Amino acid sequence: MDGKIDLENTVQTLKKFELPFNYTHVKHVFKKIIDKRKEHMINIEDFRAIYRAIVHRPEFLELFHAYAQNSKTLAHGQVVEFLKKEQYETEECETTALEIILKYEPIEAVRKRSQLSFEGFIRYMASEECSVFKRHHRTVYQDMNYPLCDYFISSSHNTYLISDQLIGPSHLWGYTSALLKGCRCLEIDCWDGSNNEPVVYHGHTLTSKIPFHSVIQVIEKYAFEVSDYPVVLSLENHCSPQQQEVMADYLESILGEKLLTSTFGEARMTQLPSPEALKFKILIKNKKVGTVEESMLRRDLDSHGETGEVSESENISDDEDDSEDSATLCPQRDSSKRKGEVTHSAPPRKKAKVKKVKIALALSDLVIYTKSEKFVSFEHSQNHQKCYENNSIGEARAQKFAKHSARDFVLHTSKFITRIYPKGTRATSSNYNPQVFWNVGCQMVALNFQTPGVQMELQNGKFLDNGGCGYILKPEFLRNRDSSFTPHNVGRYSKPMSLSIKLISGHQLPPSNLSKTNKADPFVQIEIYGVPEDQRKKKSSVIKSNALSPRWDETFSFTVQVPELALIRFCVEDEISLVSNEFLGQYTLPVLSLNKGYRNVPLLDKYGANLKPASLFVHIWYY
Repeated sequence: MDGKIDLENTVQTLKKFELPFNYTHVKHVFKKIIDKRKEHMINIEDFRAIYRAIVHRPEFLELFHAYAQNSKTLAHGQVVEFLKKEQYETEECETTALEIILKYEPIEAVRKRSQLSFEGFIRYMASEECSVFKRHHRTVYQDMNYPLCDYFISSSHNTYLISDQLIGPSHLWGYTSALLKGCRCLEIDCWDGSNNEPVVYHGHTLTSKIPFHSVIQVIEKYAFEVSDYPVVLSLENHCSPQQQEVMADYLESILGEKLLTSTFGEARMTQLPSPEALKFKILIKNKKVGTVEESMLRRDLDSHGETGEVSESENISDDEDDSEDSATLCPQRDSSKRKGEVTHSAPPRKKAKVKKVKIALALSDLVIYTKSEKFVSFEHSQNHQKCYENNSIGEARAQKFAKHSARDFVLHTSKFITRIYPKGTRATSSNYNPQVFWNVGCQMVALNFQTPGVQMELQNGKFLDNGGCGYILKPEFLRNRDSSFTPHNVGRYSKPMSLSIKLISGHQLPPSNLSKTNKADPFVQIEIYGVPEDQRKKKSSVIKSNALSPRWDETFSFTVQVPELALIRFCVEDEISLVSNEFLGQYTLPVLSLNKGYRNVPLLDKYGANLKPASLFVHIWYY
């Protein structure tokens, strides 16, 4: 590098080192150097100072020196020792150490000696291999051969909306983006359109309309882009029988072999098939005339023009607002009531009129393992519901059940797929807290994917697990039909985990939008979401005027009673004043996916996009 270079050439030169950096931070360090000069150029020594400020992190140097013992490099044996002692690696450490040297050591002479310089050590410590998220959880590692009802399933509500519920646009991108995020249950609101062409939109609102066949084409294209496991299309069906037949024709002609149209040969259905058995299949969730067995008998007959009737309560569709929320809360069968506990009885209410709804047999017969069945009560389901019948319950009603009838709710979800959906009054497409419903085993906790916030961060964090395939095996106590687990009284199901997190530092944090320089006053909040007993928030101190390299060295301890259901969220904010803060980035993951040792926590923006190179550096320990 001859002579002097300006800011743009500084940035171009840094890029050649193949290390991630934030332009704003480089610009800030550059400006500090040239501040007292007349020219806007730097020399080789200045460039080295910028490189060290951005890349040579003191917390990495301290670790390096602890093992290098006055040397400028780590020998192969020292890398092995570091992996065992600090990173809690147990398998094939000798091989792993060699792979690290070959992959991350940039100086050829050092690499040939099977050693690691500080430059190589930095690159390793900042790599995916030191991520806080366990590496083997990035692939499908869970047993996928249990019945469908034994899994949490990534589910979207009003998938066609990309904004609010009243006047926002309906768009095909809603389906594409949900599928690319690993979503496995999509909602399609179907209405009669002109020229006998069904349309998708939020009925009785000013949201725009998209053709049903276009939605199915997009789903066919992207269904298995990120996951091989089955996709469920939850039809909110308001169409006439004629247009239902058009829908059935499109489903069969566009989806072809991907569409599940028959059972797997069993005469009587007593258990749902597994995600493994349903790989690359698309299932239709809708109301159905009669039983699956009757559909199978009609399989080779042309049922066009034929309809059947199903009963439906007047003004209460599966997915309308929570007008059904005044329904009776099932009395708990557990008679040993605690002192002062209130028994909830139904308020007097008018009896809902029952109307008959016509369903085209051509569409009805495409419903195999996911028949929409109106939820009456837990007792009614236990006595009458078939394994392939699913319920949709509005959030307000479901919240009451989770609070007052948790044991019945857990028993119900151990047998039947249960979908929870946001109440209709959420006009801005806001979301509820999904954790409440995961805690009682609800499989399809449907959220508005288009709305950023803590709720979607929990959703994205939970479904990072198991390779991001959209299916996560529920804990045994939520699958076992003899379980007495409730989130409010975990009892013998508690497997306490002692978790210690040392928050060491931040690196190239996103600068505050409210700051003209790159100065933010960052602090970190570490939050646990899980059963009520595990809900915790702990906050670090505030580091003044430093978004480039804030240093905390603070330790936080948690005891997690039910780690199988717990999520941990690292949230970085900028303290604007004593009463307001600006969100800078966050990362959420399952507690059981935490890696032990020195780890970096990547940061995501509010839409879930990676803010690389922004990260936190932590040390994790648990037992």
